[in-house]
Amino acid sequence: MINRIFILACFIVMQVQVRAQIFQTQNGKIQFKSDALLEIIEAKTDKLRGAINVENRTFAFTVPVQSFKGFNSALQQIHFNENYLESDVFANATFVGKIIENIDFTKDGNYTVRAKGKLTIHGIEQERIIKSILVIKNGNLDIESAFTVLLQEHNILIPKIISQKIAEEIFVRIEAELSQ
Repeated sequence: MINRIFILACFIVMQVQVRAQIFQTQNGKIQFKSDALLEIIEAKTDKLRGAINVENRTFAFTVPVQSFKGFNSALQQIHFNENYLESDVFANATFVGKIIENIDFTKDGNYTVRAKGKLTIHGIEQERIIKSILVIKNGNLDIESAFTVLLQEHNILIPKIISQKIAEEIFVRIEAELSQ
């Protein structure tokens, strides 16, 4: 009897996995910009990984914090990782949630959607709604999004002495191509 239940449960799980359409990326791009009074800091990475489950409109994205490159100096990158984002302790930034709008992922087109979920940076989780553009074309999915992150909301503390060199609000831009 237990074997039959186990076999039935495996069959149900396999059916759900077969029907679920998943779009994935392993090399999405993220760039950020701190535009403070005395200094502009920019960095980017192409290490964004993630997936969207079309059936239930859920998603999960993650990026290794240490993968960001392009700072004004090597010392600035070290301070970013060691002093501010503490990437040895909080290795990844993540965004996990659900697409609010009901869209047809089988139809080519441009769709403006809102992604509602938990944005976790520096170990601090914040519920966010982030507007994105989804472009569906020939069975592939492109995502573009731009939003801001308030350092204070993620307990990223900037010493007063350098507060004019690091903005309190960071501009983030994401681009990713996802495929099945």
